[in-house]
Amino acid sequence: MSGKREPERVAVLALDGVYPFELGIPSRILGAADGRYEVLTCTVDGRPVRTNADFTIGVAHGPEILDTADTVVVTSMPPDYIPPRLPDEVTAALARIRPDARIVSICTAAFILAEAGLLDGRKATTHWQAADEFRCRYPKVELDPDVLFVDDGRILTSAGAASGVDICLHIVRTDHGSDLANTVARRCVVPPFRDGGQAQYIEQPVPVSGAASTAATRAWALERLDEPLTLSDLAGHARMSLRTFARRFNDEVGLNPGRWLIQQRLARARHLLESSDLPVDRIAAEVGFATGASLRQHLQAAIGVSPQAYRRTFQKAR
Repeated sequence: MSGKREPERVAVLALDGVYPFELGIPSRILGAADGRYEVLTCTVDGRPVRTNADFTIGVAHGPEILDTADTVVVTSMPPDYIPPRLPDEVTAALARIRPDARIVSICTAAFILAEAGLLDGRKATTHWQAADEFRCRYPKVELDPDVLFVDDGRILTSAGAASGVDICLHIVRTDHGSDLANTVARRCVVPPFRDGGQAQYIEQPVPVSGAASTAATRAWALERLDEPLTLSDLAGHARMSLRTFARRFNDEVGLNPGRWLIQQRLARARHLLESSDLPVDRIAAEVGFATGASLRQHLQAAIGVSPQAYRRTFQKAR
């Protein structure tokens, strides 16, 4: 049977004190995906909700749309708005979510999911500044505060603010492939891909004004991922000592050069797995891994799946 596929319904739940920026992310990103998603915003009672800014937001929907949502996004609020226990109306709203629906939290909304017991025994993340409190309150959750987002199957959690963009693009990539995700990123003028395992930007010092940047060397390396690049190669291109280059690289990127290279090679490999039928060994060579086994090991460590399983997922999306 042919015909146009029905858009996936995404319900965005705005709670008291919501950050306006994060509230708008799902509509902006998923709404740019060529009609693949119907994004609707709701509150627990259908009434306007206070933001953390100097205005309230009126919505067109109450919690009833959670009954039919394929994906539910719970958006964040400042820490002082997070209740020590969930109000009855929030608990009732979350209870309406279908058992098979995907649930996504942005930033501090992970506290809401954890308080509801949805994250017990799962991997999750939240804003790094709230990590200590989160661990104290929810010891049953396997928290990783050093990543941009965590995809734990049915439930996805993201870190602060702009990582909501990353997780929405990840949803588009997972559902419909990298070509559409890249198109959405271009339309919204945002980076097309930041891996979930990339470090949050935690207290990274601003490079000294006038100091040489590693940006040109990073661009140079991206053109040569198939080559066995070493720290000496990178530092030599940047015309810096090994120690200076490594320190400055980490200051600018938040990762050491070796880990950054692995992430870039994995990103390129994932794109080739999604968009081509090249054998795994050939892809490994194209992106700079010595063998197909090395690619398999790194991909398994990064996202928990084999290249073949990853390819099957995106072949279905295509």
